[in-house]
Amino acid sequence: MLTKVLARVLQSLPKTRTGDYIFSYLLFLRAHRRKPGSGMLLNDYLFRLKTSKEMLSPLRQFTSDKALVKHFVAATVGDKYNIESIAVLESKAEIDAFDFPASCCIKPTHGSGRVILRRDGEPIDKAEIKAWFDLNYYLYKREVNYRYAEPKVIIEPILFGGTKGEDYKFFCFNGKVKLLQVDIGRHHVHTRKYYDGAMNEQDFSMKRPRELGPYELPKNMPEMISVAEKLSSYFGFVRIDLYSDGDAIYVGEITHCPENACARFIPLEAEQTASDLIFN
Repeated sequence: MLTKVLARVLQSLPKTRTGDYIFSYLLFLRAHRRKPGSGMLLNDYLFRLKTSKEMLSPLRQFTSDKALVKHFVAATVGDKYNIESIAVLESKAEIDAFDFPASCCIKPTHGSGRVILRRDGEPIDKAEIKAWFDLNYYLYKREVNYRYAEPKVIIEPILFGGTKGEDYKFFCFNGKVKLLQVDIGRHHVHTRKYYDGAMNEQDFSMKRPRELGPYELPKNMPEMISVAEKLSSYFGFVRIDLYSDGDAIYVGEITHCPENACARFIPLEAEQTASDLIFN
């Protein structure tokens, strides 16, 4: 009942900076059971970043778009780090007319977390894909860097045959990698490992369970760090999300407010440890 009441309150808030602030404040309270503070805990910092004018900077808006960001990647580190764009579709009519490859990755360019992996010519729900054009991701959690994004759908190949490769997410501050999050088994049993900037494993996790099994970082980690630091050098704080199979490296996206400032650490007191690694 309380969740439904909160949802109604959130939906009723005006689409203004004040409304966005109250919306984000209430989400933070629900996630962390505390008010956002003025210190340098990661979630507090992300809350301030999310509710600041910085998130409306042209570069943050540009690089939030999953198609446009590829121009930034090509200009900064080279086009070889971009995933091939098979097509970028700009209307529902183009969805109806497009002959989707038998195997492909389908996702909206103007949001996060939505993806369809088509394999072996299996049926796809075009109605679901067309519904993405009506999605305003800004309204979902008031991340203003998405507010003016033009709705599009991007079609890409499935990387590495869909059989291997992990997500490597680099938390960067002032152009330096400070924390690495490795997402393991993302589409199965989703666990995470964390490493400091020197690639020493940490004994905490965030949102997802910590992966307790052995894990060997790929041999091309120095190159991934270099790519992440070059891309992040244009921002104060940002997370650079890469894919790799140990040989090739691809930029997945640039994340400006990880987990919407709402991810809880496991254990909770580890947020101080992670924050010290990032900001000191």
